[in-house]
Amino acid sequence: MSWMAKLYDTYPHIQGVAGNTPWPVAHVKKNAHVEVTIDEKGNFLRVKVLEGDDSSTLIPVTEKSGARTGNIDPHPLCEELSYLAFDLNDGVKKKEERNKRYLELLNSWCESDFSHAKAIAIRDYISIKRLWTDVSRFISFPIVFKANSTQKIEANKCFVRWRVEASGDLITGTWEDLSLIESWVSFEKSLNPKIGFCHVTGEESRLAKFHPKFIRNAADGARLITQNDWEGFTFLGRLTDSKKEITEKFNPSQVSEVSYEVTQKAHNALRWLISNQANRNGDQVLVAWAVSGKPRPDPLAPTWDLDNFDVVTNENHDVLSTVTDLTTDLGQNFAKALGRYMAGYFDGRIASLKDHESIVVMGLDSATPGRMAVIYYRDFMARDYVKTIEKWHLHLAWPQRVSKEIQAGGKKPKTQVYWPVSAPSPWNILQAAYGDVVKSNEELKKSLYERIMPCILEGRPLPIDLVNLAVTRASNRNNSEHWEWERNLGVACALYRGFRHPERQPDSKRWREYKMSLDLNYTGKDYLYGRLLAVAERIEEMAMFVAKEPSRTTHASRLMQRFADRPASTWLNIETALGPYQQRLRTKIPPLEAAYKRLLDDITDTFDRNDFSVDKRLNGEYLLGFHCQRKWLRDHKLKNGEWVIKSPGEPELTVPEGEE
Repeated sequence: MSWMAKLYDTYPHIQGVAGNTPWPVAHVKKNAHVEVTIDEKGNFLRVKVLEGDDSSTLIPVTEKSGARTGNIDPHPLCEELSYLAFDLNDGVKKKEERNKRYLELLNSWCESDFSHAKAIAIRDYISIKRLWTDVSRFISFPIVFKANSTQKIEANKCFVRWRVEASGDLITGTWEDLSLIESWVSFEKSLNPKIGFCHVTGEESRLAKFHPKFIRNAADGARLITQNDWEGFTFLGRLTDSKKEITEKFNPSQVSEVSYEVTQKAHNALRWLISNQANRNGDQVLVAWAVSGKPRPDPLAPTWDLDNFDVVTNENHDVLSTVTDLTTDLGQNFAKALGRYMAGYFDGRIASLKDHESIVVMGLDSATPGRMAVIYYRDFMARDYVKTIEKWHLHLAWPQRVSKEIQAGGKKPKTQVYWPVSAPSPWNILQAAYGDVVKSNEELKKSLYERIMPCILEGRPLPIDLVNLAVTRASNRNNSEHWEWERNLGVACALYRGFRHPERQPDSKRWREYKMSLDLNYTGKDYLYGRLLAVAERIEEMAMFVAKEPSRTTHASRLMQRFADRPASTWLNIETALGPYQQRLRTKIPPLEAAYKRLLDDITDTFDRNDFSVDKRLNGEYLLGFHCQRKWLRDHKLKNGEWVIKSPGEPELTVPEGEE
């Protein structure tokens, strides 16, 4: 029951959100098809078909009607024409019973101490039994909407909402009138007055018999708590009361009971959280929230979505730069900036969380069409949660390829490519590891998200198979577009860096904390081989550039997969193929060719002689060396025989980023 208690405690904190409050108790939202307007005396005025954003309507429900599936328990005000139109004869099953029960419910409300003028006007109009006659004069059935021409709404399934126009009353919609909403909530309490012990609040209160559905969307029939499954395994080992004891006597003795107000507010809070701040993956949903309703870092967002640290502008703190110069900075500035950004959740710049405040992470998925499962649940103290998210971004920080559409006047938008330092998003991780196959395989996508979530939220080690797949795909440049490979390379480097991080990797033999830029002092064989490959690729690219040849795939890129499998023997092939390109550079730009040769010699000399001749498969570390050396070459130029950093606006002499 802890999840329900947390959601119940959250409800009052999200009620104050202007224009976007959670549903009130005993109400649900449905999409209406038709709006009927009457006057205060119950006379028909007009009708119109609804389509688009204005069709979502808050309607009052009873405990039974709000949870109905196969039963015909009516809603008290807004309903389908099969309930409302007494003069509609189209062979609907139990048509007369539907009409009768709807009118009885509306009558009992209107005759109670909680009656409302709008409800009475609707009751009076329904009682003259000519709704179908009035509506069918203006609307042809079935209704076909322009936005979805394949959807046809038959007359009996047409859902009606009401407007009641009265002199001096500016609020005509029944879903807009707070006095009508409060009137129904008060009356609905009298329909099920059973009092018992609520295991959430620990108090005697009105007990719930049915629990809501429509949790993830308006058409979601799956419930978190069921009450009508008498066979199978749902209650096995939890409830030994007979069906008769529960349904007829309504006196269960071996089950935790929850009050009606608690289950309504808890489910309404969950719906609000899902619709406003959840991460969706088909039916799978992950929602994280602070019980106090304050902002908290999104667990699945890439670092570049964390507002680019722009919120940190307090004079007591350094002004953070959104661009990290990785030619001189080995990642320290990013770590400091991230730490200061996360601290903003506690010092009030982003939120005012308290150290021991509760932050809950909950994952939901469909178990069966009518049942929902909690696939992940953790209750964190705010300090622990923020620290864990910070570690995820810190451990997997690496330059990532991000594209953005830039609108320039009235011209066609252009794609601008950025390389922000960031932890990749889970979706990019899955695409980098599995490619397009993950897009069409929902089950694979769900299971992979379930595996990544504990890595983000609990700091667990990254799955080695996922890391290896990402490294393999990044090594095979021939099966993807250039932009796609650039993205895969950034993700693979981030994953391998996170996989080896000492705070995440349980095997101390694998510990290593990689820097985010070229590490000239590191002599790891795999890292150095990656650097060699990057220089070889650059030499060929520059040779093509000075000869004004069209850009094409280099030998180094074509042989990258083979180089990863057999580096020593493949390097001999690449080095031999470089000869003509080095000769061309020697003719056109001798100093540059000499500088490249010195660079190759320096890297080769750094090798341990025994390592250089071993033809053993490279691990993911070579991608880090390759990526760092590649970026270093892009960011530097030769000037007076020395490598110097290019100015920010200076163009890169390399292959284009590629079209997405």
